[in-house]
Amino acid sequence: MIDWNTIDTVLLDMDGTLLDLHFDNQFWQHYLPVRYAEHHQIDPAKALYELYQQFDAKKNSIEWYCTDYWSAVLAMDIPALKRELKHLIAVRPHATAFLDRLGERDAQRVLITNAHRDSVEIKLEATGIGNSVDRIISSHDFGVPKEHREFWDQLMEQISFSPARTLFIDDTESMLEAAKDYGIGHLLCIRQPDSTKAPRTDLRFPAIDSFKDLLPAP
Repeated sequence: MIDWNTIDTVLLDMDGTLLDLHFDNQFWQHYLPVRYAEHHQIDPAKALYELYQQFDAKKNSIEWYCTDYWSAVLAMDIPALKRELKHLIAVRPHATAFLDRLGERDAQRVLITNAHRDSVEIKLEATGIGNSVDRIISSHDFGVPKEHREFWDQLMEQISFSPARTLFIDDTESMLEAAKDYGIGHLLCIRQPDSTKAPRTDLRFPAIDSFKDLLPAP
């Protein structure tokens, strides 16, 4: 699928790409609504309705991904709540082996994520995945999420890479669209970001089931 002789840099998303999206889905869709209802002493159905109204209002903005923002708005310590569910954080199969093989080939490995630094730290503590990449960049460093052109302009200023010789892997197609518009030459999606849900069949970008399918030769 990939001619590794044409790749110098590999950009990788975190949640749903290197890590199983099950933790995040479970936290935002189930665990947080229950704890929110308990904290504010309201009906669980009402809690879910209130949360999703607020989530929808911030989609595609940096606040949507910001634990500081949601901690303030919801009057709850979001990072602390995430740590309560930390046991669900998991690396996707063969992701670490894939990253280590890239390192052996001297490819630049950069984790780029919309997750807030608080969330990144929790994920790194749980998985150690940071030991297998060369750099970690959160869109909060730039103040704009990956689906916006400004993110890519600032990324180019931060790291040296040739878009045409770069592979970007993400589980969200809007991110891949933004990368395509910027000129990233190689794009791959993740077919099954959440291991507890069925693989997707309606993707517009080439997709992989496992990083094992991508392992470059030693």
